[in-house]
Amino acid sequence: MTQTSENVTWLTQEAYNKLKEELAYLTGPARTEISAKIAAAREEGDLRENGGYHAAKEEQGKQELRVRQLTQLLESAKVGEAPAADGVVAPGMVVTIAFDGDEDDTLTFLLASREYASSDIETYSPQSPLGSGVNGHKVGEDAEYELPNGKSASVKILKAEPYNG
Repeated sequence: MTQTSENVTWLTQEAYNKLKEELAYLTGPARTEISAKIAAAREEGDLRENGGYHAAKEEQGKQELRVRQLTQLLESAKVGEAPAADGVVAPGMVVTIAFDGDEDDTLTFLLASREYASSDIETYSPQSPLGSGVNGHKVGEDAEYELPNGKSASVKILKAEPYNG
């Protein structure tokens, strides 16, 4: 999974390969597709009132931003192992917590960077208030984190297992 320390991003081999594939697609077939859309829209005439042209240019901008993000991420990436299944919360783990010790009010999430966000499981960054609050704590321990209103909240760590998705 991902853990940022200084300017290094730690990735599993699987995650590195996935991001490398995305970059290859965006710099190859996707660039060709967007260029063709822009060219087709340009042939329609007046660019000031050409919605297809402007939409394609905006899509191209977003795509190029993602290319820059991936390039920077992969340049600073170090490939490592998935976290150990030792019950200590770390990036790359699925964590289940109970709010204020109430084991009926729980949340299960993946502690990882947004590169891992998916519809399968909620993802919290290790830099987020909750993520940084639980990171490094063991199953059974209480952890505190700061709420947006400045108050602190307490959670109990119920489970921490390596993510297998």
